[in-house]
Amino acid sequence: MQYSELKTWAQEITSILACPPGTPQLLATSQWLQRLCRVDHFVLFIYQGNYRPLSLFDTFSAQNRLFFVDEYQTGAYLLDPFYLACSNHLHQGLHSLKELAPDHFYFSEYFLSYYHRLGLTEEIAFFVDLGDSSIGVLSLMRGSECSDFNDQERQLLECAEQVVARVVKVAWEQRQQSHPRPALEMDHAIRQAFERFGEGLLTARECEVARLLLRGHSNDSIARQLFISSGTVKIHRKNLYTKLGIGSQSELLALFIDKLAGC
Repeated sequence: MQYSELKTWAQEITSILACPPGTPQLLATSQWLQRLCRVDHFVLFIYQGNYRPLSLFDTFSAQNRLFFVDEYQTGAYLLDPFYLACSNHLHQGLHSLKELAPDHFYFSEYFLSYYHRLGLTEEIAFFVDLGDSSIGVLSLMRGSECSDFNDQERQLLECAEQVVARVVKVAWEQRQQSHPRPALEMDHAIRQAFERFGEGLLTARECEVARLLLRGHSNDSIARQLFISSGTVKIHRKNLYTKLGIGSQSELLALFIDKLAGC
């Protein structure tokens, strides 16, 4: 970005903050960020305690929104590295999917089923601490024809962090005032279904292995997580596949989604 472009970009901050809070301001912010680097899709999710993720803004087509927002909210978010990072209280700032994802995430059925269906290869996001156990995550997504976000692009995006945080916080405050979230939106049943996936058929250890497989961990990564050998993980994996009557990770994901559908 040249000096003149940077000057114009900085001046546009005033215009953004003058927009009405919520969707108008978020849309202006997304257009402003596009001056820094190419972004194919934006989406803002609020992760709030035991509630299901709430989408406050996105630039998806109606068809993609049904898939990447609506289906995501039914329980697929439990496998999302960004959701897990929020659950683990990741510090505020700019983080990429590649930094946070398990070692085999890009080979996992979740990635192949969700990201590839949208033609996405990379995602970077602003994590904004909203207080009261709530985190806003504004994701910037790129399609398969683009390269990853490079160091220069990341540095430029980091310069926008304070503005993004302000816009996200104001949007969340407005949402809370106008549409308080009812308790029925809490996801206790979904989380319980995930934690109890395979219960009754699998041993406790096999259930742990199944959950880690779903989230994109390799045998070696699972071994490190559970403090067992990779050979033992392979045995557990073979046994749980046999007990569940499946032969692949894609079938494991299908079973998981079916389980969530019954919640």
